[in-house]
Amino acid sequence: MTTTAHDTGIVSRPRPVERLVAGQATSDGAGVKLTRVLTQPLQRRLDPFLMLDAFGTDNPDDYIGGFPDHPHRGFETVTYMIDGRMRHRDSAGHEGLLQNGGVQWMTAGRGIVHSELPEQEGGRMEGFQLWLNLAAKDKMTTPWYRDIQSAEIPQFTTPDGVTVRVIAGASHGVAGAVQREITEPLYLDLHFPPGARFEQPLPAAHNAFVYVYRGSLEIAGTAVPRERMAILSNTGGGDGAVLHADAPARALLIAGRPLKEPIAQYGPFVMNTQEELFQTVRDFQSGRFTAA
Repeated sequence: MTTTAHDTGIVSRPRPVERLVAGQATSDGAGVKLTRVLTQPLQRRLDPFLMLDAFGTDNPDDYIGGFPDHPHRGFETVTYMIDGRMRHRDSAGHEGLLQNGGVQWMTAGRGIVHSELPEQEGGRMEGFQLWLNLAAKDKMTTPWYRDIQSAEIPQFTTPDGVTVRVIAGASHGVAGAVQREITEPLYLDLHFPPGARFEQPLPAAHNAFVYVYRGSLEIAGTAVPRERMAILSNTGGGDGAVLHADAPARALLIAGRPLKEPIAQYGPFVMNTQEELFQTVRDFQSGRFTAA
């Protein structure tokens, strides 16, 4: 879905970069190598987002084990595949194939067990997984899952030539593939030609960050190199983000309304209190995550 959009929102006071963050190399699942960009210490600052992992390799040994059966409760996972094929299966009976340019959006809610396993033995696998928190009132909601194929993601090109893929929220009058009323996430994948500039209005109260995964960007006077996350400042009355690329670049722009609720996390479980976590572990151990 591709359209041409005109600038419908101009940013008059660009948000500056508060700080740059380099991700931490780690592994998850059955030894899948990845970079944890948004780590647990940043959860309060970037509320409602809990985690962002970036993965990208041409070596099958780095990803072939995939992510065998594992549980989640209390949040949503958003997996965006740039290259590669991954098969999803879960305890609620959902199954889907995540492939080039597609998104898997899963609401774990009250509890789900799922697996994400590669459907390739060679070639490149690259993408991102974002964890989006659920409000306390929604943590025990019914699990939900949607596969969004690449062609279903709304896409437009700005007059400056920036290609914008709108995974969630809205940009320049184009509504994204997914909307959420409480956290109001904005999730954009931006592709810059040389010399291009992109502006995105943002509500003052929303937390926002940019992750550059190709090339480099300049944001309000700060150079942001490849594989760095720029946390955008909430102070100073900024009304949006302005990004500029001297050379070809690609980046994610992610923002959302903070929940301002307690966060209690134990691995793949995110609740509001320690007692809720203890109950979650008991529920999982007693097999209560397996029911549809």
